[in-house]
Amino acid sequence: WRLAPPVGPAADLWALGALLFRAVQGHAPYPEENAAELVQMVCAEAPAYAEECGPLRPVVESLMRQDPTERPDFEELRGWLRSLIRSAPEPDVGSSTVTVPSLGSGGASDPRRLPIVRRRGWLVRRGKGRRPAAAQAEAPPGHARHRRDKREKRDNRQPRQAPAPAPASAPTQRKPRRLGRMLLLLILLALAAAVLYATMFMPRAKDDGGQGRTGSAGTPSAPAAGGDHRGEAGKPADPGDPGDQEPQSTDPAGLEKGFAVRKDPKGFKVAVHEDWTRRGENGRGQIRYIGGDFELVVVAGRDKMSEFGGDPMVYQQDREAELSAFRSSSWASSSGLRRIDVGRTAMAEGAFNWRDSSGRNVYARNLAMLIDGRYHVVLVIGPSDERSAVNRYFEQATATYSTTNG
Repeated sequence: WRLAPPVGPAADLWALGALLFRAVQGHAPYPEENAAELVQMVCAEAPAYAEECGPLRPVVESLMRQDPTERPDFEELRGWLRSLIRSAPEPDVGSSTVTVPSLGSGGASDPRRLPIVRRRGWLVRRGKGRRPAAAQAEAPPGHARHRRDKREKRDNRQPRQAPAPAPASAPTQRKPRRLGRMLLLLILLALAAAVLYATMFMPRAKDDGGQGRTGSAGTPSAPAAGGDHRGEAGKPADPGDPGDQEPQSTDPAGLEKGFAVRKDPKGFKVAVHEDWTRRGENGRGQIRYIGGDFELVVVAGRDKMSEFGGDPMVYQQDREAELSAFRSSSWASSSGLRRIDVGRTAMAEGAFNWRDSSGRNVYARNLAMLIDGRYHVVLVIGPSDERSAVNRYFEQATATYSTTNG
């Protein structure tokens, strides 16, 4: 019967008996030092006697019988428990009285200390006395192991020593309430000092449009002093089609060696490697900078928020035209997708891998920014085995990108 399926209500009754045993006795019906040994004992040995369960003892022991067919059914158990509740003695007068503990013997009660509720009654006995020797000798050998483990645990406990009384001349100890108040005051002072330090000594963010995308994305730059825009060799710039003009180069502080910030006539500036060449705007509104196997693609405000939605993460994954090759590739993966919100500028960033139409595995870093109701895109594409270089070009470009048209 120990392995006979199915496991039905009899198992639930056994679990209820084990729960009542632990709740009333204060320990489990079997030793629980080892899980494998516990399973073996549950299958092979009867549980310990419910010696301290009072009127609940026959209920607990009948629920924990080894043979499931000998356990009571639910209706019988319900009637048994109801009769026990009805016949339970009323608690003594004053058993629910809440007393406030005093600081010492004979001392006055402290109203700030927590009260102790002491209950009495058959169903919550606290007796821990041992059985007489004759009663222990009559117990069957199957239960001696459980009682022996219990006695060993009790014997191994170190006896508690009564605390030595404090001398009469000792100063009064600091109250816990006063100590907590002082600790809270110290924490508040530390927070105030941290805020004051951050206000006075931390560097403030600048708005000059080229210090990085976290502080200047989408901030138009002021025109140069004097308003005279000149090209190379001091010649005046051609006021014709801006797509035919070469971008101007500026070098802000902190720019990596070999890079230069180019002010593009299409209304943005971005850091590009000095050896890269600019391609004019194509039919999809893309400005491309080419350097060997690497390519920087910039789209300055082509797509409107009213048409493509206001979530840059959804735009990057589903609507951005620059990633159409990624979405149509039979082999593609993405990582590092996240949304960044800086002030009123919402951005989405991610890394993408796919196999292009020529069979080459490419790696790309993309940043889509929503600035003044339009999407700006910075995309760096390169070979899949040159990821460190792609990341380097991407970080330089996104850290310096900003709009320049006012």
